[in-house]
Amino acid sequence: MRYVSTRGKAPEQGFLDILLSGLAPDGGLYLPAFYPRVARPELDAWRALSYAELAVAVLRKYVADIPPADLETLCRRTYTAEVYGHGRADSDASQIAPLRWLEPGLALLELSNGPTLAFKDMAMQLLGGLFEHALAKRNESLNILGATSGDTGSAAEYALRGRRGIRVFMLSPRGRMSAFQRAQMYSLQDANIFNIAVEGVFDDCQDLVKAVSNDLDFKRRCRIGTVNSINWARVVAQVVYYFKGYFAATRTNDERVSFAVPSGNFGNVLAGWIAKQMGLPIARLVLATNENDVLDEFFRTGRYRPRTPAQTQATSSPSMDISKASNFERYVFDLVGRDPAVVRELWWELDTRGEFDLAGTPWLDKMRASGFVSGSSTHADRLATIRAVHQATGVLIDPHTADGVKVARPHVEQGVPMICLETALPAKFAETIVEAIGRAPERPAVYADLESHPQRFDVLPADVQALKRYIETRAGSGSR
Repeated sequence: MRYVSTRGKAPEQGFLDILLSGLAPDGGLYLPAFYPRVARPELDAWRALSYAELAVAVLRKYVADIPPADLETLCRRTYTAEVYGHGRADSDASQIAPLRWLEPGLALLELSNGPTLAFKDMAMQLLGGLFEHALAKRNESLNILGATSGDTGSAAEYALRGRRGIRVFMLSPRGRMSAFQRAQMYSLQDANIFNIAVEGVFDDCQDLVKAVSNDLDFKRRCRIGTVNSINWARVVAQVVYYFKGYFAATRTNDERVSFAVPSGNFGNVLAGWIAKQMGLPIARLVLATNENDVLDEFFRTGRYRPRTPAQTQATSSPSMDISKASNFERYVFDLVGRDPAVVRELWWELDTRGEFDLAGTPWLDKMRASGFVSGSSTHADRLATIRAVHQATGVLIDPHTADGVKVARPHVEQGVPMICLETALPAKFAETIVEAIGRAPERPAVYADLESHPQRFDVLPADVQALKRYIETRAGSGSR
């Protein structure tokens, strides 16, 4: 399997090369040259696999430069009950991502049982092992640069803390995460972790990461890599739980399911799109946004119109407070028939006019036929959904998951299970939970007094030169 850029002006690469590089040299995002199809006999065989075995089966389709035995070892070490046993007290940790029915036809795929209590752990724990494996083989080190709106940062830091040859520089919008999210990141004292609170919103943080990544000389000299969802390895690791959810919700592979996905940076739902291209019987991908509804507007109208940082609202589902979804370009590349010239033209319009519109193009009908539907949710919707689900089932869901459940309900079809992907445990958003049900959510004992731990972070302006100076003074040499 080789990988191509969405902009079409970068050489094809292997998996390990794109694992360590992030953005393509032409500013595009890497995707596999084709999506391998899973034939029916193979799909039938996968139904009986454990989560670790299923991860090996999916990843082997995309990874040609890691020996199969090494890949299997990495997956077996990652997907264990010990690593994913931090979630709900009544969850089955041996299932890694257990399915819980909320009502007939509507289920919750529990993805938040990892060490940081968020779905990002599902891919990030594997990514840590992949990085360490690749760097050891090449006798190199890597400086990871990432941006987070809440959960990516902690998941990356917990996956990479203390790993040999890796430093992590994580940008977050100052004052825009929950107290739990801030404490989970900033309380880490590992010498290879650097937390940077940026004076701005998440999109400012993401723009800084892209600007550094597009400076090819700086990127090469300082050995910059990324863990954001622009890293293909994270996306493909997320494909695995779509297969797991499908098998858990159905009895045979003749059935179809739909997935509801709370979406900010588009990486989570993109993994569902890829699973569908591989042949997984997905009826609909229901994309849920909060008040920052750029993606909902696109899937309703074909108009992609990112908001400015000043227009990006701070909401009670803060990990979705994103107006420029970096993974969206990968979907558009597929949508326009994988024609990089069209992608370059659309992103030129985006850069010069601040938007593009598919109205009057053949791509609009193709988008509407692609299986995506969408909707948005408000603070009042989140509170009402959290309260209703808790009263009906006793299950507490976090605000982002509530966005997904709220948007999913109108799209539930008779005979087609709707699986809502859990985003995080409610313990990470206690203030909103208290507002919804009148009491604080329970949290794992290991996080009982998290907010009282000493916190370590630096504050920087949203300025790329300031960030480069910060990295240069702390980054080591490229070899170990």
